Amino acid sequence: MIHHPIIKVALPVPLPQLFDYLQAEDGSLTPVGSRVLVPFGRRKLVGMVMGHVTESSLSPTRLLRIIRPLDQSEPLLDSDLLELLEWCWKYYKHAPGEVVLSALPPALRKAEGKLPAPPVHYFLTQAGRERLEQPAGRQKTQYRMLETLAAGARAAEALVGIGSQWRKTLARLMEQGWVEQSPAATDPPVFAPGPQLMDGQQKAVDKISRDLRHFHCHLLDGITGSGKTEVYMRLMEEVLARDRQVLVLVPEIGLTPQLLRRFRQRLGLEPAVIHSGLSQGQRLEAWAEARAGRAHLVVGTRSAAFTPMPKVGLIILDEEHDVSFKQQDGFRYSARDVAVKRAAQLNIPVVLGSATPSLESLHNAFAGKYAWHRLRERATSASLPRWRVLDLCQQNTFHGLSATALEAMREAIEREEQVMVFLNRRGYAPVLMCQQCGWYGSCDRCDARLTWHRSAGLLWCHHCGSQKRVPELCPDCAADDLMGAGEGTQQLEEALEQHFPGIPVLRFDRDRTRGKGVMAMQLAEVMKGETCLLVGTQMLAKGHHFPKVTLVVIVNIDQALYSSDYRALERMGQLLQQVAGRAGRMEMPGTVILQTLHPEHPALELLLTRGYEAFARWLLEERRVAGLPPTGYQALLRAEAHQRSDVEKFLREAIELFPQGEALAHGPMPAIMERMGGRSRMYLMLLSPSRTSLHRQIDQWLLSLRNLPSSRKTRWAIDIDPYDQ
Repeated sequence: MIHHPIIKVALPVPLPQLFDYLQAEDGSLTPVGSRVLVPFGRRKLVGMVMGHVTESSLSPTRLLRIIRPLDQSEPLLDSDLLELLEWCWKYYKHAPGEVVLSALPPALRKAEGKLPAPPVHYFLTQAGRERLEQPAGRQKTQYRMLETLAAGARAAEALVGIGSQWRKTLARLMEQGWVEQSPAATDPPVFAPGPQLMDGQQKAVDKISRDLRHFHCHLLDGITGSGKTEVYMRLMEEVLARDRQVLVLVPEIGLTPQLLRRFRQRLGLEPAVIHSGLSQGQRLEAWAEARAGRAHLVVGTRSAAFTPMPKVGLIILDEEHDVSFKQQDGFRYSARDVAVKRAAQLNIPVVLGSATPSLESLHNAFAGKYAWHRLRERATSASLPRWRVLDLCQQNTFHGLSATALEAMREAIEREEQVMVFLNRRGYAPVLMCQQCGWYGSCDRCDARLTWHRSAGLLWCHHCGSQKRVPELCPDCAADDLMGAGEGTQQLEEALEQHFPGIPVLRFDRDRTRGKGVMAMQLAEVMKGETCLLVGTQMLAKGHHFPKVTLVVIVNIDQALYSSDYRALERMGQLLQQVAGRAGRMEMPGTVILQTLHPEHPALELLLTRGYEAFARWLLEERRVAGLPPTGYQALLRAEAHQRSDVEKFLREAIELFPQGEALAHGPMPAIMERMGGRSRMYLMLLSPSRTSLHRQIDQWLLSLRNLPSSRKTRWAIDIDPYDQ
């Protein structure tokens, strides 16, 4: 054993451990929470210091030195965030270094990455004011910059464009002593008055406000249009007034523009935004502002749950039920559960908001673990939309739309209203097939059919991303008789343009909104209130407020009714309620037309006649009988390989090694989509009535799994609290 300071370092490698290093040559001991550059095999890796110890299990001769520390001034991450990350790698059974480094913005995962300099303001000195009293002379550009600064301190952005070389001009003014800089002060929020709260909203605000100084989890269960965002903002005002920070998590980037606009208008501040659609520089700047406490409000998607915020006083998750909050590969964490854990650790409240809460959150609310705030009236006093269920067995259809639906759309257009058509299939058609021999385009690497994207001339796999050119003739029989089967959003857009000439059709799906600014531009078009048709996938269902939409047509959701995934009915119910909630949100009444081949299905009937809460209670009872989450606890051992036999062998050997206890292992089972990306995918399902037993048995099991020779031929991982089978 050795007795010099040893530094425990987390490295971004798929190994279940921290690594021991000696301090740098200069003898300095790098603080915990700081990045270091270390040798690792033949590579040099950026790691995070997690602790200091005096002993190592390795001999002194095997320990290497840190090459150099990367954060000179202070640690990047504080002890609270490091404690949260340690909980994450232990709970989710993932490699520590991959968990820790994923909490950093991409720019800081590189050795050359560093925090941006804090923002500064430039202001005139007394000498600068005296210079302004003299004629400009030949230095007209310098003089213009001095005049700009005479009105008050300015950030560098305000000086851009004053001359072609404004940076050199500014540097020259500072050399002369006419201009100096100081750290930019953050402007305090300026709250604008909000609307009069309804009784339900006021009660929710009052009850949550009493808990603002300690941890409690609050479920804000409000029907669509009930004013959940206004409740958020009243709570945010109280927290921001105490000079604390607020973290708001949203499931998708598409929701952020509308929320940001409302936050700016009401709270009088510019939120820091963190999501994957930003450049590395933008993400780093927002992260640094949050870390320094200068950003009062941080709005972000899943990964923003790990943003360092020294003064955070409230965490809000909007649309908490959304599956986007669960990372489905790599470090498979739930941002909702991480947010609740972080709030408990920091002793601050967390608010989970949804019109269709997840069964997990409702289960906790029913059990009294979460405070349950129910908003059952629309804030605009608008009535809930009326449902019409159309049996497609008795209807002729035009590109998937029944004559009844088309007639209702025509009537809404004549009233100069807006109509939303929901179809959760992008592309032109779900499949391209030959009318002569029955050939259809299928993915060579997945158990999936290729979606026909006609405008791009491509057959596209929406699972692995592979693409093929559309063949001119049938590859099997050479017939010139290829046609699309079924409808996608592109085909629906084209058909509606033909059926309703002169009426704008706006398509919202991942293909159309991929371009920068397209989503915001189309949303702005809708908000003008002019008559139009909106066609889209589930990105239209989430959180948008369209005052002029009075009719929603749901083309088909039948695939969820008989899915082998036990969560499919829950997701279907949530999606139907969310889509329906876009209709009739203001004074004009709303109607929802649901087209289905199974109008008599008991789940559908219960949802539409008795509402989401009764539907959720029914599902919870089914889960309780089956021992499935949230009444039981689940994990999956996922495995994949190019050869199915390798996956099966590993999983059969793995199940033999599963320790005895309350948790039981079942399988091997093929994934719902067994082949994806050229690899066979299977899993073992682990179920237990006790979370503690499940984790204890998995921890024992992992030691033996890593020693199985067959594990080296597969890619495998534990998925705790999985969302997909």
